[in-house]
Amino acid sequence: MTCYAVGHLRNVEMGPEIVAYLEAIDATLAPFEGHFIIHGGQKLMLEGAFAGDLIVIAFPDMAQARAWYASPAYQDIQALRTRNAEGDVFLIEGVDAEHRATDILSA
Repeated sequence: MTCYAVGHLRNVEMGPEIVAYLEAIDATLAPFEGHFIIHGGQKLMLEGAFAGDLIVIAFPDMAQARAWYASPAYQDIQALRTRNAEGDVFLIEGVDAEHRATDILSA
């Protein structure tokens, strides 16, 4: 099942460390088949308020996502982000194309 690394980043300081992080992160994703599906972008708010940027990276499964986050390559650059942005980061499994909203009622 596809797994997503989701980041909700706020108060990002766009300095040399964030630039270095952005220049390095793609190489950390490749060995784990990870790729960006959302990386900031313009939002059209329909309800509520959302401050900051949304980042979503897709991986083939939870094992690959966990392995990427724990990898030495990612851990070497993580502090470049955390020193220069506030935010929440988590992994979450997706659903398949046949999923219906009521499926959670029997879970």
